[in-house]
Amino acid sequence: MIIYHGSNVVVKQPKILQSERMLDFGTGFYATSNKEQAIRWAERVADRREPKGQMLSIYEFDLEAAERNLTIIRFDEPNSEWLDFVCANRSGRDAAGPYDIVIGPVADDKVYCVGQYYEHGVYDKNDAIKRLKVEKLFNQILFHTDKSLAYCRFSGFEKLGGAN
Repeated sequence: MIIYHGSNVVVKQPKILQSERMLDFGTGFYATSNKEQAIRWAERVADRREPKGQMLSIYEFDLEAAERNLTIIRFDEPNSEWLDFVCANRSGRDAAGPYDIVIGPVADDKVYCVGQYYEHGVYDKNDAIKRLKVEKLFNQILFHTDKSLAYCRFSGFEKLGGAN
């Protein structure tokens, strides 16, 4: 499977890094099978960081081997388990702790607002899920452990724009 990582730099050797922000699936290296989504990530990262280039790193992900050898959790849609998982991670609780890889929908800014309303009791779980199902959500893949990165092999990059 081909996957992508959008950034302001080429990432030939992915690493598990702690982000200063609370992310959907927790700490690790994020990628997606959706090229357009990765390009949007590269644009957003380039706006925040120096150098200002937009780079798309491309990888081959051996999902079949990873499924045989690693602990993976997969969310095929934004359901109640996914919502609880994302809210836990965005609140600083490490829900991804027991997993090597997490695969599921991206919680963009609209989804994040729904999650916030759910966590603060404005929406109940059913209302939150109904609102999430109307959003077009792209996938993300979190490599949460160093051993998971062995299944993600760099195969090239594309320069999208900017200073690099």
